[in-house]
Order: sequence, then C-alpha cells, then structure tokens
Amino acid sequence: MGDAHRIGVVGLGVISRAYLDTLVGHPAVQVTAVADLDASRSAAIAAELPGVQALSVEELLSSPDVDTVLNLTVPAAHAEIALGAIGHGKNVYGEKPLAATLPEAHAVMEAAARAGVGVGCAPDTVLGTGIQTARAAVAAGSIGRPLFASAVMVTPGHERWHPHPDFYYTAGGGPLMDMGPYYLASLVHLLGPVRAVTGAAGRLRDERVIGSGPRAGERIPVEVDSHVSGVLEHVSGVLTTITTSFDGVATTAAPIEVHGETGTLAVPDPNGFDGAVRRFELGDTQWRTLPVSAGYVGGARGVGLLDFVAADAQRAPRANGELALHVLETMSALLRSSAEGRRIELTSSAEPPVPVPLTAAEEWSGLAAW
Repeated sequence: MGDAHRIGVVGLGVISRAYLDTLVGHPAVQVTAVADLDASRSAAIAAELPGVQALSVEELLSSPDVDTVLNLTVPAAHAEIALGAIGHGKNVYGEKPLAATLPEAHAVMEAAARAGVGVGCAPDTVLGTGIQTARAAVAAGSIGRPLFASAVMVTPGHERWHPHPDFYYTAGGGPLMDMGPYYLASLVHLLGPVRAVTGAAGRLRDERVIGSGPRAGERIPVEVDSHVSGVLEHVSGVLTTITTSFDGVATTAAPIEVHGETGTLAVPDPNGFDGAVRRFELGDTQWRTLPVSAGYVGGARGVGLLDFVAADAQRAPRANGELALHVLETMSALLRSSAEGRRIELTSSAEPPVPVPLTAAEEWSGLAAW
C-alpha cells in the first residue's frame, strides 16, 4: 500500500462507519489518521484499525501523512474544516452539503482554486446503478424528449431514529439541505443544470422530540424550514417540481419521475445506490423494469471518494465541488425565493459529470486487485 492515496478522516459520527467499511483495506487508498472533537471516539476507532493514528483535528489537517481530508463533520463545520485542509495544501472530500451557506461554499472553492487542490463532495449515491441506469435511459431517448419531472422526499423527521438529531434542525439542516442534495444531484445528472427556481417553505413545528438513544424524550428546537416545495427551471427547458419534507408520515409518490414525449421513467430512491428503474411507454399497459446498464454495481458510501482519487487529466471527479456548489446554490435559492416571494435566477452552473459505465463491484471495490 506504499503508493496508496492517504486519507485522513475528520468527524467520526454515524456515517463514518459506512465510509470506513468501504475505504479500509482498499488498495487505492490508505486511511492514515482519524480525528474527532471527542478524542475518546477517535482513539477507539484508531485502536480498531492497524496503522491509523488518532490525532487532534489540527494535527490531522497539517499531517504530512494525509493527502486528502475526508470531512464528515456536521454541516455547520464543513467550511471551517475544508478551509483548514486547503490551507495546508490538501485535497478535501466532504459530506453534503458543500457548506452550510453559499458564501462559505464559494470561499471553499476559491481557496481550493488558489491552492491548486481538489474539492469533492457527496452524495455519491448518484453514481450507483439506480441513477446511472436512469440517466442512460434518458440519454438513449427511451422516453423521448424530457418535458418535465417531479422529485418527492417525505419523512416524519430524522429525530425518530438519530440519537443526536440537533444538526438536522439548525443552519445547514432541514429537509432540503439534508436530503435535497441526493435529489438535486440526480436531477442534474438526468436533466442538466438549473437556471432559475421558485420556492415556498414553512416551519410547521417549533420543536421535535428525540425518539431513540440516551436522549430519548428530549425536546430540541427547530430553527429551519421543515417543509420546502418549489419549481426548478432547467437550462434545457425541462421543469421539475420538488417537495422535501420532515412533516409527512408517508407517500406513494416515486422519488423521481421523468416525463417525456413517449414515456415516463420512475427513478429509484437517490439516497440509495441501486433500485429498479421502471418505464411506462406511451400506448403500453404496464410499467416495465429496465435492465441495469450503468453505474457502480453494489455501490457504497465512499465510492465517490474512490472516484475522486482515481480522476486524472482525462476525467474530472464525478462527485465534484462544482456540482456540489450548483446544488447548494439551487437549494439556497429555493429558500431565498420562499422568503422573498419571487423567482430567483442562479449564477452558477454545472455540467453533468461523465456517466459511470457499468462497473462490477469487485472492480471498483478493489477486490479484483487482490
């Protein structure tokens, strides 16, 4: 593993385990250090992983044994950690969103450009077989010219299962900022960038009750909108209606539907890597499941970081900072539109990343190299 790309992980919360399961032992990367505000947590993780150091956050950001910082902190800390890594000349790959606010995200991208380092950002679920098979179907004209789309995410709220859900209801949280990146990144892959939005939002409850863990029963304040709806105007002319909510119990709506001149495509949950892609053709009598045709088979958290590390002069990273910035601006514009009661034109754009060809699990996971 002497030539492996060295990864330092900052933030060892719930999602870190999924990343470590993918990255530890992979021949292309080596996790060399971990850090968390809770030093006992980083010490416990390091004790499980031979060759991994438990460092303070500042020690990790400046460590000569780290090439890329994997930023798994809460959204409010995303920009601070990213800027710290960039300041030490390191690449940074973070959980979504790119930052809690749009000005912070611009600062991250501008600092990276000056330093000549790379920025990558989740979600990487969009690189799995679900979204990529749907993208291939749209590109192949299987539903004709796309005309409009819908995206729906409804849940009663993460406090029902997350033991420390506070950050979901503070700046950088809420249903749009938390779950919207999965849907918006998918929509850019499927239909291209967004040029303008119109939004409406509401905060229907002032507090939530934690439903599990040591703090079960504790009430926490809601400081962000918990229901956001809007219309996205894509550069292509396609219109997408989007709803993200922490206020509903359930829905029968498909996570994403793309409606074309000759058919409709039902796209699986973009918070997962796979799932069935179904098509209903004009004149047909039933939905038909399309064969898997693209994407990382059996994808898991961290495949976007592996893709980021593997990128070169011939291919940009697919889970890249430019796409994350455009997604964040789209979300920020929806919230701003709601607050100001007007249509908002975007200033950023992002071309859909290069499609992912059908890639067997043993190939991307590194098992084929053993």
